[in-house]
Amino acid sequence: MVVRDDISVIEHLKLIPRPGHILVIDPDDQTPEMAAKRSIACVLAGTRCIFVGGSTAVDGTPVHDTVVAIQESLELCKWNATQDSEASEDDWNIPVLLFPAGARALSPAADAITFMTLMNSRNLQFVMGEQILGGPIVQKMGIEPIAMGYIVFSPGGKVGEVGEADLILPDQMDRCIAHAATSECFGFPLIYLEAGSGASSPVLPEMISAAKKAAPTSLIIVGGGMHNGELAQQSVRAGADWIVTGNLTEEFDDAAELEKVMCEYIQKMRE
Repeated sequence: MVVRDDISVIEHLKLIPRPGHILVIDPDDQTPEMAAKRSIACVLAGTRCIFVGGSTAVDGTPVHDTVVAIQESLELCKWNATQDSEASEDDWNIPVLLFPAGARALSPAADAITFMTLMNSRNLQFVMGEQILGGPIVQKMGIEPIAMGYIVFSPGGKVGEVGEADLILPDQMDRCIAHAATSECFGFPLIYLEAGSGASSPVLPEMISAAKKAAPTSLIIVGGGMHNGELAQQSVRAGADWIVTGNLTEEFDDAAELEKVMCEYIQKMRE
């Protein structure tokens, strides 16, 4: 564990200057070693949180191995920083959160879990069923649960298909507001607006603004279709607190190249 031990992970996230960047690592799409390599490159570029999981992964073994590999790499970088007078240990206090597709995709090595409910799923298994299966396991593992309202927008991608989501369409502003407001009423500190991994287009800025207005005390996370820094910048200006990328980083095996690309991406996002 590399986050501060005197505060909770959610409090740590709230203290990070926004907008922040989250890297999503899908264990099904890369080895643990490559996941750790990409994670370090992105942290050097400015990433301040790492999610491990995906829309289809349900086996906990690759998830656990990936979390361990990332945590060990972060710990090593943090130790190296203690040996360099010009480096800061705090730069490596990066929380690693589970972003699970189901109750079995868990790991006790994670700092916390996004304990989410897929707000607009037609299948109650994704609204509350997997959560009931996973809750006792999360407690037994001692992982900090962070409640999150997960709302899937058109085009939805694989997560929309697998999660049987009743997608929120571009002309359904009222549904966007209703789902965000309901998440706020439940007290969810995180609300994730998802267009789908690798989506052709992201969540519309006006949807983000409406969600932020409906849920002012929640951190708004936006992901899916964030192909470049300009799109991320638009989402941030609309009200996103955190921007998520995943597929983009999988295009790079060279750490130096990935660091350069993500540094430019995050800088543009923050303009």
